Order: sequence, then C-alpha cells, then structure tokens
Amino acid sequence: IPADYVDRKVLDGTVTLFIGIITRAFNASGLIAGYNTAPSEQRARYDEETALQVVGNLLVAASIVLLAGGLLPAVAGAPDSLAIVSWILFLAVIVGGVVYMNIADRFRR
Repeated sequence: IPADYVDRKVLDGTVTLFIGIITRAFNASGLIAGYNTAPSEQRARYDEETALQVVGNLLVAASIVLLAGGLLPAVAGAPDSLAIVSWILFLAVIVGGVVYMNIADRFRR
C-alpha cells in the first residue's frame, strides 16, 4: 500500500474522530445536517441530546474503521485487501447508522 494512501486514510479517520468527539462533548447540533437549518418549532419535536449521542457514536465508529484500515497495513504488515475491507466496513457503518436514525422516529419526543 502506498504511503500517501495510509497518510490520507489516517488523516480522514482523525478528522472524523475529531468531529465525532466535538459533536458528543460540546453538543454541536449545528454539525447535524438538516437539523441545524430546521425551524425552532420543528427542532422542538426532537430529542437533541439523543440525536447528538447517536451521530457522535456513528462518527467515532466510522473513524475507528478508517484508522484501522490505514494503520494496520502500515504497522502490522496486514494484507492490502484489508484496505478494501475497511472501506466496505466504513460504508456499512455509515449506511447502517443512517438507516437506524431514520426508522421509527427514534428521536421524536
């Protein structure tokens, strides 16, 4: 695996982790797309704390997958196919998280 690929994957994972931590620790609801532009009457119908926790957890999980896919091949000499597996896992985490957040009105009060 080329070094620039590992660097890019580690940078992507680090940025995603940073945004996930900011979302959870500092209640940065402005980082949730759609919620930040909704009128206050519509936002009042949702449990903001739960939404922030789930979005933060989703971003942290996605960052762990990215970091593992970038660091394991470089450090442990894992096979190159691990990079493909990490992207598949990353997509599964993101798609699964979006589906989880959008079914059954999980964040409605």
